[in-house]
Amino acid sequence: MSQRRLYQFTLSGHSHRAKLMLHLLGLDCDYVDVDLKGGAHKRPDYLALNAFGQVPVLVDGEAVIPDSNAILVYLANRYDASGRWLPRDPLAQAQVQRWLSAAAGPLAFGAAAARIATLFGAPTDMARAHQLASGLFTVMEQELGRRPWLAGDAPTIADIALYTYTAHAPEGGVSLKPYPNVTAWLTRITQLPGFVAMPASPVAAA
Repeated sequence: MSQRRLYQFTLSGHSHRAKLMLHLLGLDCDYVDVDLKGGAHKRPDYLALNAFGQVPVLVDGEAVIPDSNAILVYLANRYDASGRWLPRDPLAQAQVQRWLSAAAGPLAFGAAAARIATLFGAPTDMARAHQLASGLFTVMEQELGRRPWLAGDAPTIADIALYTYTAHAPEGGVSLKPYPNVTAWLTRITQLPGFVAMPASPVAAA
């Protein structure tokens, strides 16, 4: 049994970004599926891990880290001595943080929200979600036309934070065809050693 456990939901992009980072770092981990439909994330034992009642949560020994972006920061600082995934330089680190904010903002309320509404029936202003997705992907398209990765010339946790919900945006009716630089960037991520994909939704496939 690993010292690490990731409480996750298989079709959650937030869960996947944490799982992807664990794989990219070559870290062993036990994966615990949380029954969201059954309300397991709102029970006292789970709320003791994350008071917001959300997935994912990483337990690493005695450390308990809720929130996918916080997990990315923790894993990079704890297990990447090279500083590749989260640069130590203040300016480079600020560039990464900028994209973590985008992941928690326009990505979460744009492409991710549209996908959740389509797959799970969550109430969402779809026009607004698509507008936010278009605005974000337009900026990403421009910036990825100038460099191969979001925060510089090498992959960082910025790319991991943005990857999953961007790759699965079509499941929410957001086309990636207008964004060839974004599509090429998605392909580069899939070619990273240790990459693991999130399953496509069977609802979206249908």
